[in-house]
Amino acid sequence: MKLSAVMATLNEEGAIGKVIEDVKKNTKGHELEIVVVDSSSDRTAEIAEGKGAKVIRQPKSGHGIALRAAMLAAGGDVIITTDCDDTYPMDYVPKFLELIGAGYDVVSGNRMNRMTRAMPLSNRLANFGFALIVRILYGISTNDVTTGMFAIRREVVHAIPWETNYSFPAEIIIRTNLNGFKYKQIDIPYRGRIGEVTLNKWRSGKAYLRCFLKHRFNLKIEPRLL
Repeated sequence: MKLSAVMATLNEEGAIGKVIEDVKKNTKGHELEIVVVDSSSDRTAEIAEGKGAKVIRQPKSGHGIALRAAMLAAGGDVIITTDCDDTYPMDYVPKFLELIGAGYDVVSGNRMNRMTRAMPLSNRLANFGFALIVRILYGISTNDVTTGMFAIRREVVHAIPWETNYSFPAEIIIRTNLNGFKYKQIDIPYRGRIGEVTLNKWRSGKAYLRCFLKHRFNLKIEPRLL
């Protein structure tokens, strides 16, 4: 199985090297490529290239757009997504791959059932609320629709015309389910990030709510707002 580990980076020079090494350590036995879409002003891209990653530079336009570009540029049979701040446990990658091998098309990491204080209380409350809305509106068995860790078959990535930016993780979960792909979540631990927080909570929160309503009620909402 050829794997692609993909990441969107913005000034992650403090963590990018460690994350790439963790990916390599936990994907032994598989052909691996690492794709990084970078909009940094620091040494992130240089460090990633030094670790053997393919780096695609693009203007700063949002995490979801960057991650979509990385996923579409990936050539692996299975694509693993992660953030570059060392919050996600790369030692769980084999568990994700086991589920893909068992027939699932999309596997996501659920941080909510093994939550630590690494995530601020406001984020935890918002995430619980968002997941509840998705369960009610779509009947999807999920507890974390803002997660950054997925394993997804490459053909699934190319089967859906992705639209969102700030709410991209939720779009992955919702639209793969709406398109009949087989989905599973597993509990993962979550660590405190290395580096500064770049997320705009208010903008992202509104985008997530728009995403939930758009795909449930077929609303016409401009992609730039998602």
